[in-house]
Amino acid sequence: MSYISSLRLSNFRCYDSARLDDLSSGMIVLSGANGAGKTNVLEAVSLLSPGRGLRGARTADIQKNDEGINSWAVAGTVQGTAGETRLGTGVEGQNEKRLVRINGVSAKGQNALADYLACIWLTPQMDRLFMDSSRERRRFLDRMVFAFDPGHSGRVSRYENALAQRSKLLKEGRADPSWLDGLEAQMAETGVSIAAARLDFTARLQRACEKEDHAHFPLARIRAGGTIEELLTSAPALEVEDMFKYQLKQTRQGDAITGGAATGPHKGDLIVHMAEKKMPADQCSTGEQKALLIGLVLAHARLIGAERGAPPVLLLDEVAAHLDEGRRGALYEILQDLGGQVWLTGTEESLFQAIQDKAQFFKVAAAEIIPLS
Repeated sequence: MSYISSLRLSNFRCYDSARLDDLSSGMIVLSGANGAGKTNVLEAVSLLSPGRGLRGARTADIQKNDEGINSWAVAGTVQGTAGETRLGTGVEGQNEKRLVRINGVSAKGQNALADYLACIWLTPQMDRLFMDSSRERRRFLDRMVFAFDPGHSGRVSRYENALAQRSKLLKEGRADPSWLDGLEAQMAETGVSIAAARLDFTARLQRACEKEDHAHFPLARIRAGGTIEELLTSAPALEVEDMFKYQLKQTRQGDAITGGAATGPHKGDLIVHMAEKKMPADQCSTGEQKALLIGLVLAHARLIGAERGAPPVLLLDEVAAHLDEGRRGALYEILQDLGGQVWLTGTEESLFQAIQDKAQFFKVAAAEIIPLS
């Protein structure tokens, strides 16, 4: 397994500086009032893995807003199968590009972090996932795929860049047809790859969901929805690429008016049903939706553990607050069984009484982190 044994923050969000040492490989609890800085610590941990972290924030928004300071940094010591590794990331000076260092040596990009640490998270902002727009569910799905395949993020970026360029050319009405052909060929190739990755991942995640105990967190039926995804279930990838290119060419006139493209993986969705009731997730009660979402995140963690040989670091922000005692106790038992490092936050220490002797506790107050155990 891989876990963070120490963490350093510098000019990060509400923290001038902060450090956590001798961290447990199991459960870590951060308690404190709303606004004390608990979620900021989780965000810092999430930035030691590839991507933009659990808030998806721009680098300029992360630094502490002190006049004259234009940098922030997060550093962590990771214990893993390869031994001890020092990971660092942040921004220096006027350069807004996020830098990554591994054992003090600059890395070419964030994807290098994937060799050392995987993080997945659940935040209160995700509670409306099933009620929200398809865009949010699509982003949630792509983040899960990204945890297995760091190259997925690059494919999504290439597709979105090609889509934006095509939209601009169509809107201006002066595009060379051969230029459009090239952009649409790129969209077709990367778009089909994105859709195929989503289909493959949701099939594996579904199998992981079915292996769970569903007494407290109900079984979800999931699939990747969308035109390209549906075509791939009945036709070879190269044939779907040709169909997608033909569709893009045929809809140029309409796309010039509406913007974007009428079809493609940017229109995809994550379709979720509650298996027991055979009901779409967005029609379930608030409590059922929360339980379904937690179940998906736990299944994702188990899948990573099974396929990568080590569980991910789990970041659970205010998850316990809205669970009844039975589900809360079941969650803690599952987290222990997972065997990885888990960071939990809550406003009240009493929420974690069941794991009082099984977790490491910190109090967070006024941008200060105080060890309690």
